[in-house]
Amino acid sequence: MLEITPRIREESDIPLYRQLYQYFREEIQAGRMQSGSRLPSVRGLAQQINISKTTVELAYHQLLAEGYIESRERSGFYVVEVDAFLEEDEAQPQVFESTAVPVDEQTFRYDFHMARIDLDYFPFAIWRKFSNQVLRPESKELFLYGDRQGELGLRVQIARYLHQARGVDCKPEQIVIAAGTQLAILLICQMIGMNGQAVAMEEPGYQDVRQTFLQFGFQVKPISLEEDGLDVEELRASGARVVYVTPSHQETLGMVMPYAKRMKLLQWAEETNSLILEDDYDGEFRYRGKPIPSLQSLDKRGNVIYMGTFSKSLLPAIRLSYMVLPPQLAEKFREQSMLFDQTVSRLHQKTLELFMASGEWERHIRKMRVIYQKKHEIMLQAIKQSFGEHVAVTGQGAGLSITLEVYSHKSAEELVELARQAGIRVFSTDRKWMNPPAGRLPTFQLGFGGIPLEEIEQSVQQLAQVWSPYFIQS
Repeated sequence: MLEITPRIREESDIPLYRQLYQYFREEIQAGRMQSGSRLPSVRGLAQQINISKTTVELAYHQLLAEGYIESRERSGFYVVEVDAFLEEDEAQPQVFESTAVPVDEQTFRYDFHMARIDLDYFPFAIWRKFSNQVLRPESKELFLYGDRQGELGLRVQIARYLHQARGVDCKPEQIVIAAGTQLAILLICQMIGMNGQAVAMEEPGYQDVRQTFLQFGFQVKPISLEEDGLDVEELRASGARVVYVTPSHQETLGMVMPYAKRMKLLQWAEETNSLILEDDYDGEFRYRGKPIPSLQSLDKRGNVIYMGTFSKSLLPAIRLSYMVLPPQLAEKFREQSMLFDQTVSRLHQKTLELFMASGEWERHIRKMRVIYQKKHEIMLQAIKQSFGEHVAVTGQGAGLSITLEVYSHKSAEELVELARQAGIRVFSTDRKWMNPPAGRLPTFQLGFGGIPLEEIEQSVQQLAQVWSPYFIQS
């Protein structure tokens, strides 16, 4: 068992558990704690350095979550095997990072960006271990061009995961990996023909996808939203034969499309021989009610393209999204694929394949679902306490953001600027409309994924203080 003498400063602003965690992390990274070494028991360490057992447990659980240690049943906690890649790191020349800070990071104390995720809980050590495995000499073929649909091993893992988690029925041959949702949309445009045809989208909806369609010559038909999602009758009357939807967490207002409406949408597609693009961009994070089957899992006629991404659930930087094509479109893609090379790094794909095959992916998702659910609850409580009756909340119960209508006589643009001056970054939904209705209240999507748990309440409180002079008084 390790003999340790951590320096714990009770007068520090850093919580005790965080100081203990940082001590162990630095010792492990520096190689001073060898792989396989057993850590002191929780009780023993607490007695040794005169702190509570809870403090030690919190530090150990943080180390466990990030992959620095492992728990062995009835034995205790042990340092993971990291020697191999620690040695490789030491052999590398020192790299000095730029001290330049992005403008947003310089300006904003609180950032409610909808796409930010919590990186504090990402298992960096585990990811690095698999990344180093990929870089071994025996894997040198990965440095050449790969399969145009993406690495087969990763597609196998994605197919298995989607079947278990989302009910998606597919084979690896139906999956195409792409560098982001917009590129996936471009590939779909190539398959269905860019001849000026109409494509329907939710109104309001994901503006980046809308711009992609417009850029490639499609007519975008905005379809109104009802309380339970897309207005199918309005879709039918539009004459469009392609529709892009976000049924699991509508990308703007946040409602979840119920089973009955999903069946109605599928019936429209079958009757009109139309195509549904189902973007399940954050389907891993649902906090209330029973899971609703994906549209693809209910589709019996091959009318649905299912789309997903690892940007919200894993890392935005690896730019890894995917789509599941119906068999007839998968064959068409293979016929046309000579026009394209794979757009996602094979090294990232192989690392993710190992991450998923080891079970780490599912462990990571379970952990993040618990963390985001807690953030979601605290955000809702904070909004209720700080804003009271001056806002209306939609888009709760799923995803990484909450949509807020603010009862204010100021415009959304003016409220954004007031928040900016106070060091708070918020995002209006204005640009997500094609035809914004007159008299609409200023509406915002507040992302909670990237805000530390302990700062959510204060961030919401400060935003309410900034806006409170401009609330409409009843």
